[in-house]
Amino acid sequence: MLGTPAWIWVGFLILLVALLALDFRVFHRKAHRVGTREALIESAAWIGAALVFNLALYFWRGPQAGVEFLTGYLIEKSLSVDNIFVILVIFQAFRIPAEFQHRVLYYGVVGALVMRGVFVVAGVRLLEAFHPFLYIFGAILLLTGIRMILPCAKSLQPEKNWIARLAEKIFPTSDQLDGQKFWVNRDGRWLATPLFLALVTVEAMDILFAIDSVPAVLAITQDAFIVFSSNAFAILGLRALFFALADLLPRFRFLHQGLALLLIFVGLKMTLHDRLNLPDLASLVVVAAILGLTIAASLLWPGKKADANSLHA
Repeated sequence: MLGTPAWIWVGFLILLVALLALDFRVFHRKAHRVGTREALIESAAWIGAALVFNLALYFWRGPQAGVEFLTGYLIEKSLSVDNIFVILVIFQAFRIPAEFQHRVLYYGVVGALVMRGVFVVAGVRLLEAFHPFLYIFGAILLLTGIRMILPCAKSLQPEKNWIARLAEKIFPTSDQLDGQKFWVNRDGRWLATPLFLALVTVEAMDILFAIDSVPAVLAITQDAFIVFSSNAFAILGLRALFFALADLLPRFRFLHQGLALLLIFVGLKMTLHDRLNLPDLASLVVVAAILGLTIAASLLWPGKKADANSLHA
């Protein structure tokens, strides 16, 4: 399947299901507020799992595959930081208590994995069928990066996304939460809770993020298995990263600009691929350097703590 044996895909999907089941049925069986210490431990565990998989891929398919996975994983992990900002705004908009946020994120991750799989297969097929799509994907990344780096006065309001508004019109809704329930039966009528609307909004916003993130890794490699697996491990660690960094991320003053530079770099790499084929190791060094400089600059010149609601779209 797309250059990788079917049994490898099946085995990897079984691994994903097992990891999701372990997280939801064992570690987060009961609704609770995820503390920073717990989130940091879980985040380290997910990163460790990704690095172990990276090492296995290195010995199985060679150094090139290992470097491609690590570069793709770093890009996806970095871009997922922007997801955290948006998810934070969504939870604030729908007034989702901290103890119920993990449930929304869990099902959001499941939906995101399915969506990324569709995007990866479609992206690889398009590039195989029509090579100039490489330039289209590159242009999307360049424009997104330039848009992110330019000042913009528009406030981020993901709860007003057209998919979220459509869900409110289609499904009868309740303004009140009922524990972790997505649906409640009141007077013989099923109503969607704010938890369900938050989930729909998270999934809708992930579609928009996938438009950037999948082409970004396709700029590094067009191996569908590496693209999907790097996406998958970054998404699996998103929930723990959210609880670990939600309060800290606004302090990183230059994070938005760093992510913009990252998209511009991979966009240029994709559009110039036929003329300037940058080695995989060089791409990894550039990505790591951009992230390192962004974090260092934010720590040296922290500025004022930003409000999540004031983040630019």
